[in-house]
Parts: sequence; structure tokens; C-alpha cells
Amino acid sequence: MPPEPQPSPLIPHVEFKAVVLLALMLAIVGGFLLYVMYARGVFESTQRLVLIADDSEGAKVGMDLTFSGFPIGRVKRIELAEDGKARILIDVPRQDARWLRVSTIFTMERGLVGDPRIRAFTGVLEDPPLPDGAMRPVLRGDASAEIPRLIATMRALLENLEHMSSEGSNLSASLANVQTVTERMKGRHGALAGVLGSEENAKKVITALDRTNALLASVGEVSNRLDRIIVKTDERVFGTAGVMDETQKSMVQLNAMLRDARDSLKKADAVLAEAQAIGANARAATTDLGALRAEVEASLRKVAHLVDEINRKWPFARDAELKLP
Repeated sequence: MPPEPQPSPLIPHVEFKAVVLLALMLAIVGGFLLYVMYARGVFESTQRLVLIADDSEGAKVGMDLTFSGFPIGRVKRIELAEDGKARILIDVPRQDARWLRVSTIFTMERGLVGDPRIRAFTGVLEDPPLPDGAMRPVLRGDASAEIPRLIATMRALLENLEHMSSEGSNLSASLANVQTVTERMKGRHGALAGVLGSEENAKKVITALDRTNALLASVGEVSNRLDRIIVKTDERVFGTAGVMDETQKSMVQLNAMLRDARDSLKKADAVLAEAQAIGANARAATTDLGALRAEVEASLRKVAHLVDEINRKWPFARDAELKLP
């Protein structure tokens, strides 16, 4: 007959240990809940921000309000206002509320993919801080709303491209003209024929240019000859033993002869005065007057000869008239 099993020994104070274990489990769970609540900002001091939107599409409770990419607030509730607009209530921690100013702009952006985002933009951080319970409008930006307009724009663009590339369009005519000019440029005269329209016109222009160059060369030769003639004329007229030098010498001689003639005329005046004063000695005075007249005529002949000599040497001859007293 097998032996009967012996009962296991009882654990001492098992009830107390069970109570302690249960209390420890409750403390752990409560601590975890408190930590989660603290991490979620339940015990953090916050201020309320109310954003006004035309509708609440895309807004959800729990979504973040971001500033420069960092979350600074969380949506707590979404409600419908009396005027039919959506009110988005956001709690912002006090320590992060310093980034919000009275000039801050709030936007709700919705891309083609991903969830919508509520963002804050503060341009001037020196502005007064945003008060608690402030109500601000939110600007919406929905990329998907631009898709119909983008499709319409692309359709219009494609239609314009089709019209431009169709046969008989201005672009086709322009390309044909470019091809024609390119074919002309392949000829002998190159781009000149392409610009002028034909090889004949280009040849005429080249011929005209050659004639112009030849004419310019002839003008240069004429200019050189004219320069040499001017140099020779300058030497002949103003050089040593030139016309001006000879003329100057002749003028000196003319001045001497005129001086002699003036002296002779003075003598004639004196003789005439004497003849007027002495009437009795008329024959002697007449004889002296005849001799003096002969001397004056000789001086005048010398002057006339000198003037003729100057007219012969000087290229610009002129008539000189000498009046006797």
C-alpha cells in the first residue's frame, strides 16, 4: 500500500505578502499613469489659444501647433461657433508661449500627402506677447485645391503648343525661313548671301566694297600728292629766297624810293613857295622847277618799275595808282 502524500507546508504570512504585492502593482500602475499624464502636460501650466477657421476639415484633436518645426501646443477641442465658423482650441505651455506675439500668423497647411499641420510664424519677437484666450484667424493652404487649376493651365499650355507646332503656324513659317537662310549661307558668300537674299546681291556688295577700297586708295594717293605740293608751295612762298622774301626786299626798296620821292616833293613845295614870293626871278625859278620836275619824274619811274617787278613776282597782281600833287 503506497504512502499517503504529505500536505505542503504553508507559506507564512501569505495574506500580507499578497496585499503588499497588490499594493506594489497598484503603485507601479499609478506611477506609470502619473508619468504619462506628466509627459502629456496634464500638470503643466498652459494658456488657451483659439484659432478661427472657415471649416474644421483636416483639424483633429491632439494635433500639434509647431513653431520653427518644434511642437509648442496641442489641439484640445474643436467646436462650432455661433457664426458658423470652426473654433480650434489649443493649449500652449507657458514656457513655450513666449514664441507667440500679437503679430504672429497662424496657418493650416495640407499637402498632397501626410496630415495637415498648424504652424505659427512670428516675424518680430520684440512685439508684445500673445495674451491668454486670444482669438486669431488661421490661414488655410491646401495643395490639393490647386490641382484643378493646375490641370486647366496644363491643358491650355498643351493646346497652345499644339497650335504653335501645327502646319501653317507662325512657328512653322519661321522655321522654314530659317532653313531657307541656312541653305543660302551654305553658298560661296556665306552669311552675306543669307542676309541679302541671293548670291547676286552678295556679289554686288563685294564688288562695291572693292571699288570703294580702290577709290579710297586713289584718294590716299591724291592726298599724298597734295601734301607734297603744299610743302613745295610753302617752301617756294615762305622759304629762303622765296616769293615772300623777295617781296619783303622789294618793299624795302620801295620804301626807300618813296622816301626819295617825298623829299623831292618837299623840295618842289619849297621852290613853288619861293617862286610865288619872288615874281621877278620867274625865269630862274622856272628853270629850277623844270629840273626838280625831271628829278621827281625819275623817282616815279623807279617806283613804277619796282611795282611792276613786284607784280611780276607776286601771284596776286593789282593796279597801283599814284597821284601827283
